[in-house]
Amino acid sequence: METPENAAPAEDPTAAPVPVVDPRLLVREEGLKGYLTEFKRKVKGGELGSLPVFVGLIVIWTIFQLKNSLFLSADNLSNISYFLSATGMLAIGLVFVLLLGEIDLSVGSVSGLSSTVFATFVVSHGMNPWLALVLTIVTGIVIGAVHGWFFAKIGVPAFVVTLAGFLGWNGLMLWLLGSSGTINIPSDSGPVHIFGQNSFFMDQAIVGAYLLAGLGVVLMLVGSFNEQRRRRAAGVPFRPTSEILFRAGLLAVASFAAAATLNNASGVSNALVIFLAALVVVDFVLRRTKYGRKVFAVGGGIEAARRAGINVPLVRISVFAISGGFAALGGMFFAGQTSSATLNAGGGNTLMLAIAAAVIGGTSLFGGRGSVWSALLGMLVIQSIQTGLDLLNMNTSIQYMITGAVLLGAVVIDSVSRKSQKAAGRA
Repeated sequence: METPENAAPAEDPTAAPVPVVDPRLLVREEGLKGYLTEFKRKVKGGELGSLPVFVGLIVIWTIFQLKNSLFLSADNLSNISYFLSATGMLAIGLVFVLLLGEIDLSVGSVSGLSSTVFATFVVSHGMNPWLALVLTIVTGIVIGAVHGWFFAKIGVPAFVVTLAGFLGWNGLMLWLLGSSGTINIPSDSGPVHIFGQNSFFMDQAIVGAYLLAGLGVVLMLVGSFNEQRRRRAAGVPFRPTSEILFRAGLLAVASFAAAATLNNASGVSNALVIFLAALVVVDFVLRRTKYGRKVFAVGGGIEAARRAGINVPLVRISVFAISGGFAALGGMFFAGQTSSATLNAGGGNTLMLAIAAAVIGGTSLFGGRGSVWSALLGMLVIQSIQTGLDLLNMNTSIQYMITGAVLLGAVVIDSVSRKSQKAAGRA
């Protein structure tokens, strides 16, 4: 029997299999050139990550510094780092909700109600402040779980449920505050003192900021080397030691520079320390636990997640409960800023700023993509704009317009990024 001329040669069963080389390994073997090529490919494919935020921050800081030399002073940067924490806590909870492709419009009202509940427990009923803090956070979690239950079990759209919560919990807050509209909380009442503007980590100890910077670098190294060990044992691509050390070096430069700057003011506020600690813990939960993978899976596709055996209603309820819990904690930060529970707590543009922070920082409104660090990056952008415009004595209306333009730009970038990823076959 003749063999056709164009027929493929028969495979030799005794030949050794040709190893499949992961393209990420080829990139790293090419050194700097490989990383530059990979960076260009990601940008063309719409995988921008946090690049637009960093570019935006550089532009914002440069403009305000040219307009007012006090903008990058130690005292002003210390104020930015303190006041971003309260709304930032709300943004952390909203990241969970946005990862599902949903929205929670109640976080502002829940934060205001929570500060009022705490004040009522402590001032009106003489409760221990720390016990009152625990009950306040539990209150926020329960409220969020109720929202999630109506959404996941009854099928009421999250927008409607949380809009009703926005109105209802705001009404309850007004009722608890009474005709005075304010409940003053003693500034030395445990949590209120810790969250206050004049409370700093390791007060009177200049090494406190540097200890935190060093701890951050050590945690990054431990996590990276642990991941390297696990991936190497599993036979999958892993980051080389040189890349890990380079990343750690960049983090060390940034963190110790920030520590030195804050030490030139008054040090690192407790509010910022708690905010950063929350980011680290939540980032670990989302990226390193089964629960975190379930959240991303549900946000990426409900039907696919259901077929994979994920309890979708439970994930939804838990996500809204987490959002309520962080809203309550954010309310305590607001109470610490004024040592009181007032009608303005969680009101005004607080909700919009929290949503804007998560979106500007890089969390997609369409679900399935984002990081809790977007809460920090987004709040840096927003608080920098607010503080810079205050230094220039600009009207609040200008702040709203500029923040709105930045938010629109972030959503446009997100939408264009998704289209680029679909065109590149990576969505």
